[in-house]
Amino acid sequence: MHARRARRSASASSPYKQTPLGTAPASESGGEHMDVAHRDHLLAAARRALGAGVLLLCLLAELLVFALGRHAALHLVPACAMLLLLLPPPWRSSGRVELVDFPCLRPPRRLRIPTAGLLEHLRLIGCFDEASVGFMSRVIGACGMGDETYFPPSLHRLPPSATHADALAEARAMFVPTLDALFARTGVPPSAVGALVVNCSGFCPAPSLAAVVAGHYRMRDDVRALNLSGMGCAAGAVGVDVARGALRAHAIDYAVVVSAEIVTVGWYSGRDRAKLLLNCFFRTGCAAALLTSAGSAVSVPAKYRLVALARTNRTADDRSYLSAVREEDGEGITGFSIGRGLGGVARDLLRAHLLELGPTILPWHEKLRYAAALLLFRRQQKRSKKPSDDGPGPRPNFLTAASHFCLPSSGMPMIRRLAEGLGLGELEAEAALMTFQRFGNQSAASLWYQLAYHEAKGRVRRGDRVWQLGMGSGPKANSVVWERVGGDTDPAAAGDGPWANCIHRFPIRAS
Repeated sequence: MHARRARRSASASSPYKQTPLGTAPASESGGEHMDVAHRDHLLAAARRALGAGVLLLCLLAELLVFALGRHAALHLVPACAMLLLLLPPPWRSSGRVELVDFPCLRPPRRLRIPTAGLLEHLRLIGCFDEASVGFMSRVIGACGMGDETYFPPSLHRLPPSATHADALAEARAMFVPTLDALFARTGVPPSAVGALVVNCSGFCPAPSLAAVVAGHYRMRDDVRALNLSGMGCAAGAVGVDVARGALRAHAIDYAVVVSAEIVTVGWYSGRDRAKLLLNCFFRTGCAAALLTSAGSAVSVPAKYRLVALARTNRTADDRSYLSAVREEDGEGITGFSIGRGLGGVARDLLRAHLLELGPTILPWHEKLRYAAALLLFRRQQKRSKKPSDDGPGPRPNFLTAASHFCLPSSGMPMIRRLAEGLGLGELEAEAALMTFQRFGNQSAASLWYQLAYHEAKGRVRRGDRVWQLGMGSGPKANSVVWERVGGDTDPAAAGDGPWANCIHRFPIRAS
């Protein structure tokens, strides 16, 4: 009993709660972080007080004009002042959101799972027959994944452990280091976060993962904590969209979006080949992004500005909806099925998504060029007796819309096929290819690892645009386009990210 009280007292006096992983280290600049939070809160309070004071003066002026019986035109002066006060200023546009920073987790080396070790592990588990092991061996060999991907500790065991406690331990092991890095790099303390969005598709405990994070960091009582599950690999853009809505609707300065996948609960121990694919592709990874409203009373410079965000889904179509679904197999073992028609579903979904996103991000000269080319193509089709000889038709040049691309991590062959469909070359697909080779498919976090790759290479310059395209179950296609507003990226910054000590080895060319 006394030991329990002692632990509770120690937890209350520490800036972070005790967890099964140990106590999160308090920052040496904790006092400075508190000063940042207090300054931001004071500036926001002063702004609100000033607005209330000006509004009160306008009302008093209106009453004074009415009491003195002045000319009716004088009533317009305080009325116009009140309208200007209530309307958002141009620098605080409701759609203007900025990205401050986005650290990505680099798991400890002891969790590395080389391909040869994984194949031996699959044979030793005992739940797979030789045909299933052979199938997974062929898929892993063909997808282009390297020997430095990571599994959580629960899947390194024989047999793998997929309990609720193991999944929670994996979540804490990913969230705590990633968020510690975010708060340390930005100087923004957890107490300054007004909205928290956690993306995890396959694991949704109670209390939620968002509650786990908010409780660990003792975030303020009015934090808007939201937990997204079942959204698949495209959940990153959904999280940014939700955070943007929170920043627009509430008087908060910072929002955090955490994207990860708990691989423990996604492990499938059956023999259905449609469900074995997830064992081959998905690996451990986590990213956390700090967003803020442009023009807020904040003291941290931003790296990127949100230019466009688009979300497209085809859930109303039964064939598309059932192309990727979590369900039980014939033996009652739960797994995630990937249907044979997923390629066609993804193609149709991407076409619909580009029709929605293209007019938003393409420059006007490219829109004119594409419209002219399309009209000419239609005219030639009408004249030709064999329309099939005219080819697939013109397509927009998306290189005019963005300088850097982050694509869905679905294996190297699928990445190259998608890049070819978008009119991109090997250089534009390099970040996606190398991220999959180095880290595997990390679900919604993969797009942030790709952006970190671009930065580690020093390729992102001020004014460049980065297009993050995610596709996930539902099915859905979501895009976020960022514009670099900070200084040019420095390759030396790779020493503080997931590509530390290895970026010089990439790209790895296929032999």
